[in-house]
Amino acid sequence: MSSRRIGTLGWVLRGAAAGAAGTSALNAVTYLDMVVRGRASSSTPERTVEALAEKAHVPIPGDGQTRSNRVEGLGPLTGLAAGIGVGVLTGLVRATGFRSRPLVGTGLISAGVLVAANGPMTALGITDPRTWSTTDWVSDVVPHVVYAAVVKATMDAFG
Repeated sequence: MSSRRIGTLGWVLRGAAAGAAGTSALNAVTYLDMVVRGRASSSTPERTVEALAEKAHVPIPGDGQTRSNRVEGLGPLTGLAAGIGVGVLTGLVRATGFRSRPLVGTGLISAGVLVAANGPMTALGITDPRTWSTTDWVSDVVPHVVYAAVVKATMDAFG
């Protein structure tokens, strides 16, 4: 089925589905890394939510533990939004008729999702990738490459 017959909205929806599948794979790899290495989850998503809310002058409602719980819920939701958003962008690119080989597409999607995930945290001063150790880089890059491979495979399966 050609891109024209599916239509842009169809590719957006397919991209969203591919992004959701990729995000599930990314989360599974991340949780597996936590289990294998016995490491804690990252606090950067929650710190990003706090910083974004402050910059936007949007208060997160609640006091004490209630507010803290909301921030803990919002952190992972930003990851879902980034993952599905990159999937939607991938669908929009596919709607133009662009196709790539698996390794090229996986590389392009990896770059996009790494920027979407780490760009805001870096811009807000929450993290600085220049200071990351090799282990930090591997812990960040591997799940994002898995995300990209799943998005690419899913989009290719759609046609």
